[in-house]
Amino acid sequence: MDILYIYSSTPAAPANAQIVHSGAACNVKDDNISERIYTIKEGDTLVLQCIVKGHPRPQIRWTKTAGSASDKFQETSIYNETLRIEGIQRVQGGRYYCKADNGVGVAAIKSIRVDVQYLDAPSLTVHQTISDVRGSYYQEKTVFLRCTVNSNPPARFIWKRGNMLIEQSKDNGVDIYEPLYTQGETKVLKLKNLRPKDFADYTCQVSVRNVCNIEDKSVTFRLTNSTSPPMIRLSVNDTVVVDPGQDVYISCDVTAGLPQPTVTWSRYPGPLPLSAQVRGKTLILRAVTPSDAGFYNCTAVNNVGNPARKNVNLVVRTMGNLTFQITPDSNKDSETIQMGRDLKLSCHVDATPQDKVNYTWYKNGAPVFTSDSLILLRADPDMAPGTSSLEIVDMKFRDLATYSCVANFPGSQVPELRVDVNISQNSVSPPVLSVPQGGQVVNVREGGNAELVCLVVDGKPRPPILWSRVEKDLLMPSGATMVETPDGRLRIRNVSRDMMGAYRCQTAPYNGLNIKRREAQVQLNVQYPPILDPVYQDVRSRNYQTVTLRCTVLRSNPPRLTYIRWFRNGDQIRMPMPDLKETPELKFRLEPTNNGTYECRVNNTAGISSCTFNVSAQPYNAEFYFDTPNPVRILKGNNYSYNLQWTQKDPDATDPIIGYWINVQKNLVSEQIDLKGKEPEKGVLLSYVISNLRIPLSYEVRLAPITTYSTGGYVSRIIQYSEHHVCGFEDERICGFSQDRSDIFDWTRQNHLTQNPKRSANTGPETDRSGTKEGYYMYIEASRPRIQGDKARLLSPLFNVSSVRGPKGSGRVPYCVSFYYHMKGKHIGESKRVGSKMLIKLRIYLPVKRNCSIQTYLV
Repeated sequence: MDILYIYSSTPAAPANAQIVHSGAACNVKDDNISERIYTIKEGDTLVLQCIVKGHPRPQIRWTKTAGSASDKFQETSIYNETLRIEGIQRVQGGRYYCKADNGVGVAAIKSIRVDVQYLDAPSLTVHQTISDVRGSYYQEKTVFLRCTVNSNPPARFIWKRGNMLIEQSKDNGVDIYEPLYTQGETKVLKLKNLRPKDFADYTCQVSVRNVCNIEDKSVTFRLTNSTSPPMIRLSVNDTVVVDPGQDVYISCDVTAGLPQPTVTWSRYPGPLPLSAQVRGKTLILRAVTPSDAGFYNCTAVNNVGNPARKNVNLVVRTMGNLTFQITPDSNKDSETIQMGRDLKLSCHVDATPQDKVNYTWYKNGAPVFTSDSLILLRADPDMAPGTSSLEIVDMKFRDLATYSCVANFPGSQVPELRVDVNISQNSVSPPVLSVPQGGQVVNVREGGNAELVCLVVDGKPRPPILWSRVEKDLLMPSGATMVETPDGRLRIRNVSRDMMGAYRCQTAPYNGLNIKRREAQVQLNVQYPPILDPVYQDVRSRNYQTVTLRCTVLRSNPPRLTYIRWFRNGDQIRMPMPDLKETPELKFRLEPTNNGTYECRVNNTAGISSCTFNVSAQPYNAEFYFDTPNPVRILKGNNYSYNLQWTQKDPDATDPIIGYWINVQKNLVSEQIDLKGKEPEKGVLLSYVISNLRIPLSYEVRLAPITTYSTGGYVSRIIQYSEHHVCGFEDERICGFSQDRSDIFDWTRQNHLTQNPKRSANTGPETDRSGTKEGYYMYIEASRPRIQGDKARLLSPLFNVSSVRGPKGSGRVPYCVSFYYHMKGKHIGESKRVGSKMLIKLRIYLPVKRNCSIQTYLV
């Protein structure tokens, strides 16, 4: 017989979350502010699971605070129930949050603090001070042995001389203290006025007291009368300038230090080049390139005093573009070459090193030397650094000539660069910048290519054109602030709407006359199809009701629309042409014959866009109640039944739901559930018992709502047989148990964190049966005001124990009920009263076909 349960309760419940842990935890404890702390060893695997409840099923997201700002969850999705971090590192410690949200009420947030434990190898350095050098060199000398380690938790330090423990109270020649302003944890062993016995082996041992099974670590240093800090000497000067392709050898010689220092090479910025070779004390760089330039550092360390360091600045010669400028007499605001006035020619090359560039000037091929009419400036203060200028004073006809500027590195194999400038009355004239007719505004469709044009129609020499955005905060499409075009044509590919706006073109101040820049503007207008809202919408409605569909135009370029058309299932709907200035809208009466896909197509000259509406009278899908306990009911033979539970999403949106189609795969059930006139309510739980299921098979159940006119879509879930039902009272519904209203007082659900601080001493367990303080249990307080004969009774859920045997072949009884209990006190189990303590007697009833109860009596 099919049974339908309709409850008046509202199971649509807000999300509830709980964090449980597994993996390689060292310890899980609570601090003094009731915060859960998960302790784990660095390199182990962190596994946190967010157990969620609520209906509909909540969505889960993990977040984190503290620790490294650049921390990531590695390859684990932050949207999974389980957060797993392999090989956790110290920077990944911090507070992890699980957020569960199902849109009902306030999202549930739980957190746990992850404390990563580690112990690095200690570092031991030695520092010496001499207070009196009149006697032997090492008399009256004080030595500081500094031991530093990074650890969590803080490390404990032990100092040894040889195998003997050093105790400050038993040796006046030593002092052990912790210095201020140090990174990490540091302990200093001070040896005052060195004695002969102080020359020995010293060991610094650090320990975190076996936390997370981290073993102790130590470091040993041998102090002798020859112990000294390192000193080094380089084979080259502080700065080395070389040509590209040249090999470089740099030796770092150790001149002092005991123990023998260790020499290492490094580079700033970046690591050593891949082609670099280190052979003992020598660094070898083969066939250097400009990318190999930088500061190379030699460091010698022997843990005595400070490390010895020396730097070499390696400079690789390079020369870039050679440019020129022609500056007319600026004192007379001239923009042309005129006889009797001054003229300056300037030459600049971008080079490394800039100050080593040598400039040579030629006039008609002959070298130029400074005279009354020609003045050479090796470094022009009016120009960019590294610029050479030739000033022509009181220009005469004899000064009309071809001038050449040659830039080179003396004695270098880097090729020299040359630029020629012809100075005559016809060869130099100011530029004229022009935008071609019709080119002031460039229209282009989004995704296409555009060309912006600014031409130098007159002027000699002809300068390049620089392009930039008129709005200062905007960058060019390439991402640069300015782009140079030799021919004045700016080409933009794959134009997008964010590139739209005004562009400035201007003459460059180099490779031409150094005068006031010529400027112009070009407007780029990007055309794109209308942007509509909504792009897609699912519309559900009752039959014979008016449905209104609106397609809002958010933006459009050009803004003028060319036409608006409506379609149903791909066929155009015949209707008067809509007003192109109004929001496109379609109203109609929904009937069983006009369900379908409606599309509104809106055009402008740039293209077409559409709003799509799926319009139907079909009901929304059912939503399975995923966290229902769903106890398995054992029937005769090898069968079981299952209590399927669900809610109906938005049942009032369409015609009344009269029933459900239910289909259980493997052809067990395929039938209709009749609601018998009782319509589903939003959030109200529906139930259906599926019987004759075979142990241990699992089944796919498909469910679809039915209205008078249509059937909704199917949703499915897998149900399976479970032999055990374990409950740890983590659920506030206490596993289906209920308080007996006829008893005297109630049981209390609590854990270590929620214990009443006013409870009587030595009452209640510290943990639940799993041994964790976060776990819940049921508890009663037996002290005052309780008196003899008081009862506290829990009633269990209903268990079907009518079967005479268990599952076929199992050899077991139908049910085995087990539980854990905790009772404290030396007189537990005795039937007498001792002092003011109440003794507890536990009785358990398991009646067939009735509720079983767990009773406690105070006797």
